[in-house]
Amino acid sequence: MAYTTIDKPSDYFNTVTWTGDGSSSRDITGVGFQPDWVWGKCRNTTVSHALYDSVRGGSKLINSNATSVEGTNAALSAFVSDGFSVNSDSYFNANSNTYVAWNWLAGGSASSNSDGSITSTVSANTTAGFSIVKFVNNTSSTANTFGHGLGAVPQVIIMRSLDDPYNWDFHHHDIPISQRLVLNSTGAKSTSTYMNSTSPTNQVFTVKSDEFGSGSDCIAYCFADTGNKFFKAGSYTGNGNADGTFVYTGFKPAMVIMKKTSGADDWALFDNKRDVDNVTEHLIRPNSSAAEEVHANFKMDLLSNGFKLKTTDGKMNGSGATYIYMCFSENPFVTSTGIPTTAR
Repeated sequence: MAYTTIDKPSDYFNTVTWTGDGSSSRDITGVGFQPDWVWGKCRNTTVSHALYDSVRGGSKLINSNATSVEGTNAALSAFVSDGFSVNSDSYFNANSNTYVAWNWLAGGSASSNSDGSITSTVSANTTAGFSIVKFVNNTSSTANTFGHGLGAVPQVIIMRSLDDPYNWDFHHHDIPISQRLVLNSTGAKSTSTYMNSTSPTNQVFTVKSDEFGSGSDCIAYCFADTGNKFFKAGSYTGNGNADGTFVYTGFKPAMVIMKKTSGADDWALFDNKRDVDNVTEHLIRPNSSAAEEVHANFKMDLLSNGFKLKTTDGKMNGSGATYIYMCFSENPFVTSTGIPTTAR
């Protein structure tokens, strides 16, 4: 594969913020593309995260912080050319509430993928290394494989059943394949054979047959580092110092999600639109319906080539604690034409 640089990452991932007006039909625009995955959150009050994607279709809701099955809720009713349409619901458009949505471009209309032992339905963007995979798990075999369409090994796979109240399984390449994290939990990494202790390949990922309910529809969000300086997934060790650990990514991050793996603690999500300058301190917890929080101990700097922790808090930088992260680019550190990015 010829590795190149994505000089305009906002063509593939972008964050938008807005204030609700309570109207029954409204387009939220400014994304810059028609998104295939929208992950939204009310910022100022307690409301669950709302996740929608084009493979399942508008009005099909799941929550990152809960095991609730997929429901029909038209808080987001459609994906449009520069964003998405919302209705007067607390998830996206209650009057005077403030909101944020993180948006990804996959491959548009989904198609069948027969790379695995069971055919999956996939919308894949091989440039950005992101795909949405819908599949039906089958209990008649020990394990099943499903094509993800990326042509590169996924470093992060986030999946769950849509029909049964199961946890969100979170695979990260810096965690042993015999272990997992749970997106809707504060728990540390724990032993699990949900992927049948089989690492993903550049074509498929494996799911143990009894991981989800028999015949249940499932969804997976897959992310690969294609060398385009757009996505990075890694790990670091905290130093317990306010002059915290620096994590090199090779680009200026637009969004960072992190989780302690050596102990129980919340997930943490930061982005470049809720904090346009450093210090970056507006924390959202993907595992919780809690409102956005600004706290003296939840601070980091988004830099031109990575991020630096500015806290002693165990959620982000406990001494000797281990953490995983995934992040997406605002700008490459140096573009394909040799232009360096500016600092915040």
